[in-house]
Amino acid sequence: MLNRLDLRGAGDDLRGKLPRPAQAAEGPVAAVKEILAEVRERGDEAVRDLTERFDGVRPASLRVPPDDIAAALQAIDPELRTALEAAAAGIEDFHRTQLVGDHTYERDGIVVEGRKVPVDRAGCYVPGGRAIYPSTVLMTAIPAKVAGVPEVVLCVPPDATGSVPQVTLAAAAVAGVDEVYAVGGAQAVGAMAYGTESVRPVDVIVGPGNVFVAIAKREVAGLVGVPSSFPGPSEVVVIADGSAPVDLAAVDVILQAEHGPGGLAWLISWDEAALDAIDAEIAAQVAVAPRRGEIESTFAEGGYAVLVDSPEQAVAVSNTIAPEHLELMTADPQALVPLVRHAGAVFCGPWSPASVGDYLAGPSHVLPTDGTARFGSALTVSDFQKDVHVVTLDRAAVERAAPTVAAIARAEGLAAHAESVLRRLDRP
Repeated sequence: MLNRLDLRGAGDDLRGKLPRPAQAAEGPVAAVKEILAEVRERGDEAVRDLTERFDGVRPASLRVPPDDIAAALQAIDPELRTALEAAAAGIEDFHRTQLVGDHTYERDGIVVEGRKVPVDRAGCYVPGGRAIYPSTVLMTAIPAKVAGVPEVVLCVPPDATGSVPQVTLAAAAVAGVDEVYAVGGAQAVGAMAYGTESVRPVDVIVGPGNVFVAIAKREVAGLVGVPSSFPGPSEVVVIADGSAPVDLAAVDVILQAEHGPGGLAWLISWDEAALDAIDAEIAAQVAVAPRRGEIESTFAEGGYAVLVDSPEQAVAVSNTIAPEHLELMTADPQALVPLVRHAGAVFCGPWSPASVGDYLAGPSHVLPTDGTARFGSALTVSDFQKDVHVVTLDRAAVERAAPTVAAIARAEGLAAHAESVLRRLDRP
């Protein structure tokens, strides 16, 4: 079922030796640039044209009426509403632990006040098309609200009727989203970044999406804030040994692959018998899976069963991939955790599937993909806040600081910088 890769004897330096799908080929980049240019130049009309082209519907109004959002929450199944509210409570509770209060630092009469200031307006992108993701509404909007963002905007691709799915609207109500727009794809990113007649521009854009959405966010970065990670097609690496329950290891390799093509699903083991057994179980489960087509399309280019020499080499392979999700299904997963350097989120043991992280654990499931876990992180409260420093000195502090400031300024050839402190020494 999975492509087989034997890395025994390859050592730990695996750069350039591991296959992975190409994410940002010239074709998608050029297409995204064209879409963004259209939105920037023609606003709502371009968004309507692009929505008709890519989603098959032409919306009369881009914004979902607030009454529809409130009504959706009342209309969904009570059990589902309870589940959304329970997930939201856990996500909010976790993200409140990330809040950092104002703080003051003082040295030689220099007083620096550090303040956390939220952005005015945040844009959250939630994918659609292949599946419905109310969970992503919670995982993007709630951290923004916890950060103190006054206005949170949500863009979601419309369904075949031109509407946003009811459960997605219900999640928006639970999360306290202020505005919802039935717009998807790169055109949604453009609308939030540049603004249109219907959509006022935002300060930050977050959320996962396909390669076109992820590239669009890179293209508008600088005009708006965009987290440094690349939250694109989903990825999972499962490291398993002979202790791993075969059926659980198999379903966990499958679970992220059911999102569809472009992602990664890797099984890594130093136990060849375990690798064979799990791979065979994957084939059996995929054969009866409701989303068999999506899973097989992911496996075709991004699914691998990898045989390695040791637990250490298994983690080295994972670190080279820098996956979105890493599961350690081994006899002693905690022993491997210190070796993990690059992963969006790590799940330890047979009772910790990545699916719990997708919905309930607390941290945002908006995680780095495409190798950006080397430097990027999960979406956090800090992605919606700025650090503002307020600096205050008295005369005595300036007198102490002046020689240092003047010396460095002169070395840089910046005479006015030096004068700005030295002139103050001559004041009565």
